[in-house]
Amino acid sequence: MSRIGRAPIAVPAGVEVKIDGSTVTVKGAKGTLSRTVNSNMNVTLADGVITVTRPNDSKENRSLHGLTRTLINNMVVGVSEGYSKELEINGIGYRAAKQGKDLVLNIGYSHQVIIPEIDGITIDVPAPNKIIISGPDKQKVGQFAAEVRGKRPPEPYKGKGIKYIDEVIRRKEGKAGKGK
Repeated sequence: MSRIGRAPIAVPAGVEVKIDGSTVTVKGAKGTLSRTVNSNMNVTLADGVITVTRPNDSKENRSLHGLTRTLINNMVVGVSEGYSKELEINGIGYRAAKQGKDLVLNIGYSHQVIIPEIDGITIDVPAPNKIIISGPDKQKVGQFAAEVRGKRPPEPYKGKGIKYIDEVIRRKEGKAGKGK
């Protein structure tokens, strides 16, 4: 039995879960998320607890069991607490600003990089070198943060670029120079 798939999901107060066949809809303070799970997985809601079961121990069902439970748990946590990723900008003259719903980055190019805010994602710029991306959908938050980071990934020589706040950049030594 999958240890992750077997674990029940407690539904916190203020979160409404609706299971319609293979579609699971979760509604909470941060928004509404919906996902169609594999039809082999049995998702049940009883006494404020969601359980995911599988019909048999075939390889496909075993691999889907833990995945389905984790995806539903991420939806429940997302609509109740939300997810966020923090990015940090390092480099002289590198900075971020928010203009309306757009994120404007000055990151060493001859032009400004403008990234529009997408549905379900909130961009916050508390300082010129800090970006906070938040929203209820864990996958969207992570994907959007990766796209922002991809505009100027950190380089290993000076550490300039956009990095996650908890990311460690492995630094390299520059050229050794001529021996005299």
